[in-house]
Amino acid sequence: MTDAVPTEQKWTEQDGDERDGAARGRAQDWTDPACPVARTVDLVGDRWSLLIVRDAMDGAASFTDFRNRLGVARNILSDRLRKLTAHGILAMSTPPGAKRHTYRLTESGQELFTVVVALRQWGERHAFAPGEDHSVLVDDGGRDVPRFRVLDRSGRPVTAATSHVRKVGE
Repeated sequence: MTDAVPTEQKWTEQDGDERDGAARGRAQDWTDPACPVARTVDLVGDRWSLLIVRDAMDGAASFTDFRNRLGVARNILSDRLRKLTAHGILAMSTPPGAKRHTYRLTESGQELFTVVVALRQWGERHAFAPGEDHSVLVDDGGRDVPRFRVLDRSGRPVTAATSHVRKVGE
């Protein structure tokens, strides 16, 4: 990975109109333009954005739902919902006869499920004291979700020690 210096994000109205990820990328300054991790962190790496995505996965759909669950300031919530919508992670709609918008995860937003699960499972192992109570992710049958692992094409675990990043131009 690189030691890129963060640059200021430029979020434009054009971003919300674009559906092509590459087109969205051109309209923004990225922390590290060639690194998928850096771009992802630029989009969803702050506390509130990830918690909004988490809560959308858990059924939150309205501004009020997110506000009540998170306790986040209105201006911050508005900003994060706008950015997540502009970058195609959430879709906003207004149901017929309703006065307020609702939000739902798009397909790309739903693909963040593995990221949220990986963060959750890391937190279960490293962010709580032994025996400390915490929520648990379970499947539809009520069973704990197995630990997330990255596997190679042969089914063997992949770690930071057994992989490397192929940089642009290598």
